[in-house]
Amino acid sequence: MVLLDAAAVLLALAAAFGLFNHHVLKLPFAIGLLVSGLLASFAVLGLDAVVPELGLAAQVRDAVLGLDFASTVLNGMLSLLLFAGALHTDLSRLKERLGTIVALASAGVVISAVAAGFVCYWLLGVFGLEVPLIWCLAFGALISPTDPIAVLGVMKAAKAPPALEMKVIGESLLNDGTGVILFTIFVGVGMAGGGGAETIGAAGVVKLLAQEILGGIALGLAAGYVCYRAFRTLDEPNLEVLMTVATVFVIGSVAAKLHLSAPLAAVTAGLFIGNRGRLTAMSDETMQSLDVVWTFIDETLNAVLFLLIGLVVFAIDTSYSSLFAGLGLIPAVLFARFVGVAIPVFALRLRQKIDRGTIRLLTWGGLKGGVSVALAMKLPAFEGRDAILTVTYVIVVFSIAVQGLTIGRVIRRLHPEAAAASAVN
Repeated sequence: MVLLDAAAVLLALAAAFGLFNHHVLKLPFAIGLLVSGLLASFAVLGLDAVVPELGLAAQVRDAVLGLDFASTVLNGMLSLLLFAGALHTDLSRLKERLGTIVALASAGVVISAVAAGFVCYWLLGVFGLEVPLIWCLAFGALISPTDPIAVLGVMKAAKAPPALEMKVIGESLLNDGTGVILFTIFVGVGMAGGGGAETIGAAGVVKLLAQEILGGIALGLAAGYVCYRAFRTLDEPNLEVLMTVATVFVIGSVAAKLHLSAPLAAVTAGLFIGNRGRLTAMSDETMQSLDVVWTFIDETLNAVLFLLIGLVVFAIDTSYSSLFAGLGLIPAVLFARFVGVAIPVFALRLRQKIDRGTIRLLTWGGLKGGVSVALAMKLPAFEGRDAILTVTYVIVVFSIAVQGLTIGRVIRRLHPEAAAASAVN
């Protein structure tokens, strides 16, 4: 399927399913598209079972796999969506909770990844699925980061208290970089064990972390600064919007060539332009144009991504052992998330006040999404790969459909004063 055809089909389906959700399902927009995609997928599978000579399921499966979901998300959508989220994030509010956010996005992700990896190794064995430990740790790395795309929309709709909302959104903007780097390390070790790569030692891991993290931040600052300086020389809203879009694509290209973290670079550039640029380099007209265009880009890509997640059901292994393992790992991954949140928060409580219910809200509000599915689809061939992909998919669907729909209720129960304030407003 050529790029233009794929874009036409996906945008048409997103619009049609969005209309179906608006009039029939009446779910939050992103969740409604996911559910619509799942319903359409199940309808195709059902029709294929009744009339197998049509070969409809095979055609749709080939089309979905032909889209290269992993590259589409990781090399295309992710940087654009992270930049859009960072562009609208108040850096002053982010700085107030920077310690908590950095702890959750770094140590929290590492702790959660290791915990999820070991539990996955044990539980898959219980279901008769033999997967080497290193690949279970890679699963832990891909499933531990929260999805910024899911989190941004759901937390705003849930009317979370500002302090909590900033912690969750700030963490989700930063922890993808940590998750992708951890995933890269575990995959490298796994391939080395299979003779597919050189062994990565401790020094190599430290070098990779420094290169990805520090290099990504430096790239984002440099790109954001160049864009900002250009803004100060003109007042042409359309050109300035074009420059921001170009900045994100240049970041993605350079990061891929230099092996830097494109997610961290996109977030850094977005924060710099969205805060420093608004203060001293943009007219009101430019700010309005920038907000309109990037909101449109954000919501359009968001819609397409959640639709794609619903359609990826055609690419997974639907054997009972894999599906039941996925269901069994839902509470295990939630527990790993709880541990990854609780340890940094308890450590921070020694030095600062943390709101009540923070651990529970961060645990249940840590939604998984397209990034986890994309990383799972990027895994190389090994024994148990299909099981890991299925388990990831089951957890992501549960996270978006169940946690996403109930997080507002959890917030209202733990913070009734916030719910009352939002009702008055």
